[in-house]
Amino acid sequence: MDRKELLKHVHIKQGDITREKTDAIVNAANPTLLGGGGVDGAIHRTAGPGLLEECRTLGGADHGEAKVTRGYNLPAKHVIHTPGPIYKNGYSGEKEVLTKSYYNSMLLCKENNLKSVSFPAISAGVYGYPKDEACSVAVDTVLNFMEQENYIIDVYFVLFDRDNYERYEKYIASLQIGNKNSI
Repeated sequence: MDRKELLKHVHIKQGDITREKTDAIVNAANPTLLGGGGVDGAIHRTAGPGLLEECRTLGGADHGEAKVTRGYNLPAKHVIHTPGPIYKNGYSGEKEVLTKSYYNSMLLCKENNLKSVSFPAISAGVYGYPKDEACSVAVDTVLNFMEQENYIIDVYFVLFDRDNYERYEKYIASLQIGNKNSI
């Protein structure tokens, strides 16, 4: 399937990821997987105490790794937890780790035969990853995975703030017209 066909399965929304009814939502977790601030805290609060109890059995996760749990009180059936990179200077392997976070999350979707997933902008908040690059890594990794694995899934990028939403909107529009350098 070519890129333009795959792009029909990539959607962007501005909103609260904890309200998504996709098969899974992705949690931009910290390495303990035990909750925290931002998206991580919101997911844990909404899911309820069962999520924390299950996460305690997982033994944490390295940056770039992904682990799956049930969704508990969330509309989504599953939560995929992945600690993205903490941005230092762009020369400390951050892009590779961010790519792994998206790739490994998609791999769990495939292994669990999921048909839809919602991602936040992993590492583009308190972890300080530059938003434009975080956007291109996210979208490109998801498209590459679908293409290479011949696995088509509806992917939603659910962005809390307008700024990130507009970046994703612009980047996806540039891919649809074949101009990847317009972000």
